[in-house]
Amino acid sequence: MCGRFVSARKRLELLEEFSIERDRVADGPDPEPTPDYNVAPTRRIYAVMERRPRDEKRDEKDRDEKDKDEKPARELRTVRWGLIPAWAKDASSGGKLINARAETVAVKPAFRRAFAKRRCILPADGYYEWQAVSEQGKQRKQPYYIYRKDGGALAFAGVYELWRDETLPADAERAWLWTAAIITTQATDDVGQIHDRMPMVIAHDHWADWLDPDNSERGHLQATMLPALAGGLTSHPVSTAVNSVRNNGPELIVPLSADPERPPGELF
Repeated sequence: MCGRFVSARKRLELLEEFSIERDRVADGPDPEPTPDYNVAPTRRIYAVMERRPRDEKRDEKDRDEKDKDEKPARELRTVRWGLIPAWAKDASSGGKLINARAETVAVKPAFRRAFAKRRCILPADGYYEWQAVSEQGKQRKQPYYIYRKDGGALAFAGVYELWRDETLPADAERAWLWTAAIITTQATDDVGQIHDRMPMVIAHDHWADWLDPDNSERGHLQATMLPALAGGLTSHPVSTAVNSVRNNGPELIVPLSADPERPPGELF
């Protein structure tokens, strides 16, 4: 599971890093997200995706028919973390479906439609996981910050959906709600000592294949996803202040000397 992560890069950095062609953040209804060191479910996050120019207010069938010959372009948008399936009756599930298992994302009803044609990259600086530790006979959970050794962005594999709020007119600014989930997998041995699940990432060479909405070959898509460790990760323990979503700031990722015999940054 990935339940908290860090998204501190600014919009202009992401536009360059991901070779964005259309900036939907600048011309969207929501303000540009500020650096977030404790991203929690239902927060608005950046998402990279490829879409054809289209009017989001047209219904799905009509939109696909009219836009099938248009070339997709890479966009940067903001979405809400916690996927709401297009068929959901209401938005109440939005805070629950934050992760999609790589083992079942292609077939599970809540995600299979999104996996087939609405895949995205969710940029992150790193993420948090909690390890159960024993102190003086008592159990507690120690948070760890996990991130790339080279300081680069983690391109989390994600899926997104558009949910139509039928309580609003079709031309209303908030008639469509954009939501997304992070795809996770069984953790590698190293990270597995902290937590048994970890995010999947998309390597730079596979960004185009993953984002291509016309690429529907399931086996090929599965092959583009890699465990996050493939990015060359490291970790260090951090303060339990991260446990509360009310706490936010760069101090949350400062190394904590939980074990004097183990230098901060050493990944199990």
